[in-house]
Amino acid sequence: MGMLLDGRWTEEVPPETGAGGEFRRIASSFRDRITADGSSAYPAEPGRYHLYVGYHCPWAHRTIMFRVLKDLEDVITISYCLPYFRENGWTYELRPEAPDCTLDQINGFHYLHQAYSRADPHYTGKVTIPVLWDKATNKIVNNESSEIIRMFNGAFVGIAGNDKDFYPEPLRAQIDEVNDYVYANVNNGVYRCGFAKSQAAYDEAYDALFAAFDTLEERLSGQRYLVGDTQTEADWRLFPTLVRFDVAYFSIFKCNRQRLSSFKNLWRFTRDLYATPKIAATVKPRLYVQNYYSLERVNPSGIIPKGTPVDFAA
Repeated sequence: MGMLLDGRWTEEVPPETGAGGEFRRIASSFRDRITADGSSAYPAEPGRYHLYVGYHCPWAHRTIMFRVLKDLEDVITISYCLPYFRENGWTYELRPEAPDCTLDQINGFHYLHQAYSRADPHYTGKVTIPVLWDKATNKIVNNESSEIIRMFNGAFVGIAGNDKDFYPEPLRAQIDEVNDYVYANVNNGVYRCGFAKSQAAYDEAYDALFAAFDTLEERLSGQRYLVGDTQTEADWRLFPTLVRFDVAYFSIFKCNRQRLSSFKNLWRFTRDLYATPKIAATVKPRLYVQNYYSLERVNPSGIIPKGTPVDFAA
């Protein structure tokens, strides 16, 4: 998949495996903030910011959803890359097999790594989506999805078309607790299964994943959403993993104790969120198949299955 070394693209792969064969995710590098009051270098302004994303990526999916949940489509522009790695990493190109993907209409970048080297000519590290780009300074503001969605939720009050707060003050402690649990065991848990390099690391991740699913299934037996009866950030951070589970993680990542659709409450919860206005248009199961089955580290043959066995609208 490659990386940048001192601003130049290389086919070297950043190490993400610990001594015991466990997958270790590398932290995001750009961590600046957009602020409502302009106290940062990046004030909230309509038309100033751009998102580089891909529909296939669960981390990018968070930001795609918050952009539509907050009615920011006319405030923040967006580009969607192809769902599989090309020779130079994430690529903005038109391909008939991926009709939802786009060119970069802002900077004309063909490859995402061009945004990283434009922002920092000596950047060394992974080139990941999402990327929140500042058109005014030609810099990357942030490439950490959890922080980008917080900005979309809180920094654009009065600018966004929807001022609903998905991280309300009275619920923040509960939301943070759920987020931490879901990230460790589910969001990142499926990757810990899929990218494990030892049986012991895989077994540990697999057991933790399905213990978490069992816990969440029980939690949702008595309430509609993860933190009571109103949608919060916690729900939308879990959702991208759930919509990818049956078409990708169950098979290619060996998360095969049971399919998501066999969990009564988690499946109801997923379909409930899917029915939220404008969310269905952000869910692209075929691109998930194309993405995960194109990962050479888990599918060396590169053969992409024809089927896409899921229907959230049924």
